[in-house]
Amino acid sequence: MRIVIRSLAVSLLAGWLVACSEPPKEPEVVVYTSRKDHLIRPVFDLYTKETGVKVRYTTDDDGALITRLAAEGSNSPADLLITVDAGNLWQAAEQGLFQPVSSEVLSANVPANLRDSENRWFGQTVRARTLVYNTQRVAPEELSTYEALAEPQWKGRLCLRTSKKVYNQSLVATLIERHGEEQAEQIVRGWVENLATDVFSNDTALMEAIAAGQCDVGIVNTYYLGRLITDKPDLPLALFWANQGTSGVHINISGIGLTRHAPHSEEAIRLMEWMSTELPQRVLAEQNLEYPVNPAVSPTGLVTGWGEFQGDDLNVSVAGSRQVQAVKLMDRAGYR
Repeated sequence: MRIVIRSLAVSLLAGWLVACSEPPKEPEVVVYTSRKDHLIRPVFDLYTKETGVKVRYTTDDDGALITRLAAEGSNSPADLLITVDAGNLWQAAEQGLFQPVSSEVLSANVPANLRDSENRWFGQTVRARTLVYNTQRVAPEELSTYEALAEPQWKGRLCLRTSKKVYNQSLVATLIERHGEEQAEQIVRGWVENLATDVFSNDTALMEAIAAGQCDVGIVNTYYLGRLITDKPDLPLALFWANQGTSGVHINISGIGLTRHAPHSEEAIRLMEWMSTELPQRVLAEQNLEYPVNPAVSPTGLVTGWGEFQGDDLNVSVAGSRQVQAVKLMDRAGYR
């Protein structure tokens, strides 16, 4: 019996010594993100420098990441999902992939219309989708609203990006919320009738067509214009803030949510809160010429030069809740 007890004591002591000899694990947060590496890495590097917490991240398309999270379930290593377009965030939340976060910091820094009503996700940056026109062919006083682009004066003068892109699905979802499905369909049919050419695969090709005189006006995310004129400053293109006398410019977000089975939830929430504060907000917005979601932080550089605008105050979750309706409506209207 003494031999057994002595052997057990030796085993316990050996195990304790091994445990004590192992270095403590460094704190970390694991992120799945659809934001490109060069856009998100500077923010994570800054956080690690300030806090010592390592951020490990995987980049992929929105759909692939949401599918991966769902498949991994409780075995997922991911603490956070960062994606673009509120429609994607809404879909992830509806699939039960997020858990709600109660945070005074996030509630103070992220306006209510730019976060989930149940606090399952929060906006990080704001992107505006508005009108771009050829300054040699259009006077700004001719422009007014998204809806007005369906009027006869724009026959053969309008360019649009494909309806397959979630950005346009979200815009049409907002039109449905504002006007009802019947009127929204009339507007989209008017757009289709006014097209100067086939739809474009991306906003940059669309703007190049406007600059070349293939059409006169189109609808784009502002940061695409920023990128284009940074490379080609002499292009005859300018922004027009749509719907300033009515609903305001259509806005969307990139956003973040705490995963349902986050292994490092406390560290992850701290990262979420930090990313809503001044310095990371400026860095996040500057990397892609977007707008800070925190209203206390002003945009800088080229973005400031575009001036202030009234944004739509609808909760951006409409982009998700009306997405199926929007896709079906665009198909009926012949918007491909």
